[in-house]
Amino acid sequence: MATLNPNFADRTVVVTGGSSGIGRAVALAFGDAGATVVVADVREEPKDPDAAAPTHEAIADAGGTAEYVETDVSDPQDVETVVAAAREFGGVDVMVNNAGIYTKRRFREVTPEEFDDLWRVNARGTFFGTQIAANDMIERGEPGVVVNTSSDTQGRAAWDHGHYAATKGAVRMVTRSAALELARHGVRVNAVAPGPVATEIREGWAEEAEAMGPGPDAETPGLPLRAGAPDELAGAYLFLASDEASYVTGETVWVDGGGHID
Repeated sequence: MATLNPNFADRTVVVTGGSSGIGRAVALAFGDAGATVVVADVREEPKDPDAAAPTHEAIADAGGTAEYVETDVSDPQDVETVVAAAREFGGVDVMVNNAGIYTKRRFREVTPEEFDDLWRVNARGTFFGTQIAANDMIERGEPGVVVNTSSDTQGRAAWDHGHYAATKGAVRMVTRSAALELARHGVRVNAVAPGPVATEIREGWAEEAEAMGPGPDAETPGLPLRAGAPDELAGAYLFLASDEASYVTGETVWVDGGGHID
């Protein structure tokens, strides 16, 4: 049986939100696969308690090539800057729009300011991250790939974070709409929908996620497996960005412990 072992030695990958959590795991995986990685984040230092060095330094220490560019994805000009930085390495071949923020709040308690903050980063950041990267690929005459980070909440109602789920529903439609329009230019657009993953996206979430388990008596009874770790998601991003997925576009790959089954 063949084993997926993609080689990105000749490709440049931009990972937004790449300093911590899922983004860090994805960036490190692309680095291990030979890619030149541009880590785009508002902060260089990782939030992960077990991370000894910033992501780009960890990739370089392992023998790879990586650069950090301070980036606020809610500002399209910052995204333009990081895509321009990728041109120093030949131009962006894979754009991973992963940067995101999360807050836990009941529907009746969400403020307009809180909603707008999530919308600017999660939805606006993904929309213009996709647009700007695709425009660069097309202008260079190079086919490329965009992989967006959605969520298992993109298509189901959830307690305490309806405002977050709304932004991830938008990510799903950005992915599908962009895939439809960009296919003729050789640009594929897909998404990964993580379930509960133990990261530091908000204070205390890593511990909450690790406490989740399967079964009707668990804190999350709709989760057939368990909460995941960032490393368990990275392979989905590499697959979608690889030549093995050359006939896949507009798709969302669920990596959520089976949470979407019901």
